[in-house]
Amino acid sequence: MNILNLKVLIVDDSKTMLRIIGNVVKQIGVEYSKTAEDGQQALDLFKKEEFNVVLTDWNMPVMDGLTLVKNIRQINKEIPIIMITTEGGKGEVIKALKAGVNSYITKPFDAKTLTLKLESIFK
Repeated sequence: MNILNLKVLIVDDSKTMLRIIGNVVKQIGVEYSKTAEDGQQALDLFKKEEFNVVLTDWNMPVMDGLTLVKNIRQINKEIPIIMITTEGGKGEVIKALKAGVNSYITKPFDAKTLTLKLESIFK
């Protein structure tokens, strides 16, 4: 799949990070994205709409990213999920991968990093 045709769900409790990730996604040419400020909001959106990839933070109120990943995996085992977080320790990465994350990006990151992760998933 061409990354330009992706429907992206971006999840982060920081409005600034939502804007930054949204801008990076636009910068790499993705035309459609929706945002959610916590895992519950994201899960509700995910149940209503079809997305090709989920980009989620880990630490959020209401429902954290790890719980969101587990819930999404109960609905859809195939959708790529990329965790974008400040939690960069080896233990956190392993925990996220076991929960069903396809890839992991540590904040801060740049457009090139996100592009490479998306391209590697959609080859």
